[in-house]
Amino acid sequence: MEEPKQSNLNTTGPEKDDPPTDPCPPISVSEFSCHCCYDILVNPTTLNCGHSFCRHCLALWWVSSKKTECPECREKWEGFPKVNILLRDAIEKLFPDAIRMRREDIQQNNDIVQSLAAFQKYGNEQIPSAANTGRVNQQRGGGFFSGVLTALTGVAVVLLVYHWSSRDSEHDLLVHKAVAKWTAEEVIIWLEQLGPWASLYRDRFLSERVNGRLLLTLTEEEFSRAPYTIENSSHRRAILMELERVKALGVKPPQNLWEYKAVNPGRSLFLLYALKSSPRLGLLYLYLFDYTDTFLPFLHTICPLQEDGSGSTSGSGDHILSKLLDLREPTWKQWREFLVKYSFLPYQLIAEFAWDWLEVHYWTSRFLIVNAMLLSVLELFSFWRIWSRSELKTVPQRMWSHFWKVSTQGLFVAMFWPLIPQFVCNCLFYWALYFNPIINIDLVVKEVRRLETQVL
Repeated sequence: MEEPKQSNLNTTGPEKDDPPTDPCPPISVSEFSCHCCYDILVNPTTLNCGHSFCRHCLALWWVSSKKTECPECREKWEGFPKVNILLRDAIEKLFPDAIRMRREDIQQNNDIVQSLAAFQKYGNEQIPSAANTGRVNQQRGGGFFSGVLTALTGVAVVLLVYHWSSRDSEHDLLVHKAVAKWTAEEVIIWLEQLGPWASLYRDRFLSERVNGRLLLTLTEEEFSRAPYTIENSSHRRAILMELERVKALGVKPPQNLWEYKAVNPGRSLFLLYALKSSPRLGLLYLYLFDYTDTFLPFLHTICPLQEDGSGSTSGSGDHILSKLLDLREPTWKQWREFLVKYSFLPYQLIAEFAWDWLEVHYWTSRFLIVNAMLLSVLELFSFWRIWSRSELKTVPQRMWSHFWKVSTQGLFVAMFWPLIPQFVCNCLFYWALYFNPIINIDLVVKEVRRLETQVL
């Protein structure tokens, strides 16, 4: 029989014992190393130049140098560097054990943790460059708000120039002049400031040439008889009450913002900044140290008694004066309304008070109302930030720090107040009055853009 032929398969195919050849070389950790720490990249952050570094290495570099440039090639980066998500996911899949060990080491290093927090805080402040929601939208919003800011700045400058040009006549105000030295024309000025209704009696006072000396001798009976003939009992009572205040002080008591500033320059500056930065503490100060002259009229203005409807038809000037002269103790209903607004909407109290003075201070009241609205929005953003970050436990500490800061600043100003030039005080006063609203508009816009960035 013919023997079967042996196949030569072993000579033509690969041997079974030969290892398979891999065309791709193995990937090593060194190929994904950071050029700062020369270890594997953790949260790799790629800069504009293309170089990638560990997030914490870049943070340490920024904290130590305060430079926004690449640690290797020194090219400046634009915006705020982001984590390269694709590179991070690839490294974590290839080397999970090495990444886990490195992260444990990073979390135990306090210097690295603090540097990362400072770096992230710096990034949160770079809203215009970090919020890439579209340059078209940013330019459109920036153009609109820049126009608003420019217009408001122009109005503020005009008002500042007007008040600054009239500062020489500040000492000629009746609040600095003894009543006995008033002329007949100055008595008319005092009378007309009581309210629009006082114009009814202007000609009668002029015809009698009532000067300061004669004014001090007039009684209620004389006001009710000819030639004055003030038949309205509320008008007669208002004139007599104000005349009693004039007799007690010897000069005209302040009845508007500029007269109050002329009489109390230091207190007016303090209240303006206190009600802006800390309205609750500012109102508490008025309650404790200026209850009768300032706090009571303020409370009766923002929380008026609703006794009857006749007050609305007597004119806004009469309405304001009645509140200024009302020194009665507030009712429980007034206190309740005040405490609710004081706790939750303190800036609304200031806005309501300014609203009642629109006819007396046309533009100044509007600036105060706008500023109060903006400060309310900024306070709301602050509360939202604390709530979203779950930092409610830090509220008591924040309140105590704020109280200590405001008290220290107030004590410092009180100690050095005699040494501060009046020119500097006037600059600070008008700056807080007319330019702070413009600054707060910009702050509100930044907060809105920051919120949009967080949502996106």
